[in-house]
Amino acid sequence: MLKKIFGFNSTLESDGSYSPSKMSLKLATANKTDFENIAYQKYQGEKSKILIILTEDKNMGMANGTFFSTGNHPVETLLPMLHLKNAGFEFEIATPTGKPVVFEMWAFPQNDKYVQSIFEEYNNSFMKPISLEAEVNQLLNKTESYAAVFIPGGHGALLGLPEDKNVAKVLNWAFKNDLYIISLCHGPGAFLSTALNHQKFIFDGYQMAVFPDSVDRMTPKIGYLPGKMPYALNERLISLGAKIVNTKSDKTVCIDRRLITGASPLASNELGKLAATTLLNNL
Repeated sequence: MLKKIFGFNSTLESDGSYSPSKMSLKLATANKTDFENIAYQKYQGEKSKILIILTEDKNMGMANGTFFSTGNHPVETLLPMLHLKNAGFEFEIATPTGKPVVFEMWAFPQNDKYVQSIFEEYNNSFMKPISLEAEVNQLLNKTESYAAVFIPGGHGALLGLPEDKNVAKVLNWAFKNDLYIISLCHGPGAFLSTALNHQKFIFDGYQMAVFPDSVDRMTPKIGYLPGKMPYALNERLISLGAKIVNTKSDKTVCIDRRLITGASPLASNELGKLAATTLLNNL
């Protein structure tokens, strides 16, 4: 009763899933981001493409049997895209089977003109993305055109991507060909795919910033999540040899060799700046 009175109950959606409570949205989202519209010296080389892998799934099954209405976090996706676009890079949008990208629209910053603009610019690509299942081999034959692979977060990044053999194929290709790999928040969950079938985890020994398990364990109390997570992402990454550098869901960003990561939605602007400047300075 008290949770209902203070707005801490998760919100039931029409398909039976739950989106974050009104109070948790006030605490965890904003109508405008901290995006810095930087005029970079634009990249002029051949490696101008960035492959963005996004989830096509919406509902995450929680430990208590409820479903969380998730997808890719719009700020985590679009702020880094804004910086990389300003730096002269272009994007190829992909999902596992070519179904439309799913976003956590309850987290969309409605009063942010920059985010709104790039969302509208790429909306057709979000609605009709490349299918990794159908086109992964063609993509991997164009190594000379690519600078990086970007996997944004949102809890939806844990739906399908960690178990997808084509995601693993892309990450191994990027790793072996010295492309940059960019991710943040729950996006590194996709890295688990590289350890499928007892393969060696490609990021064993790497430092990375990831959304903390401790925060995921806390958020059901305020109705952000409708129940406990199905598993602890940090624990799984650490068990494979990753070294997590942050303990809070803050603006922490990290670069280790050609891996660039950020801790949370709050790190989206910093991650975008770090990725843009790193690619411009090293390609």
